[in-house]
Amino acid sequence: MPNYWLFKSEPSSFSLDDLKSRPDATEHWDGVRNFQARNFLRDQIKVGDQVLFYHSNIAEPGVVGIAEVVRAGYPDFTAFDPDSKYFDPKSAPEKPTWYMVDVRFVRELPRPVTLAELKTVPELSGMALLNRSRLSVQPVRKEEWDRIMTLAGVAP
Repeated sequence: MPNYWLFKSEPSSFSLDDLKSRPDATEHWDGVRNFQARNFLRDQIKVGDQVLFYHSNIAEPGVVGIAEVVRAGYPDFTAFDPDSKYFDPKSAPEKPTWYMVDVRFVRELPRPVTLAELKTVPELSGMALLNRSRLSVQPVRKEEWDRIMTLAGVAP
């Protein structure tokens, strides 16, 4: 059984369309610099897990698509690159601080499910997104996933 996650990205930095346009519609999910999110990437997210792709920091943030994890957690090499905006001089290949996973585009949703809409659904009131909204990588319960799929017009 796969686990379910929500990954946030600002579309001006990396959008669902960007993922779709990558070779094999696959890209590493780099630059996560929060320890709780890092722990999810390093320890819990596995190949086959399903991801809600969430566009953040826009007029109407929301879930816009689905991705799948195709490579489990491994050291985030952008932390070792002094030219990267994600460089961390305290992280080293021998003792990495930060991790990433690879995700592949699965599909766009027939319609986005906005944050405002999610907030109106009582069954989603316990969702991490609605309680710890700053976390860029968050677990999603199967029931939450199914409800969001229904809202988006996708049979769960």
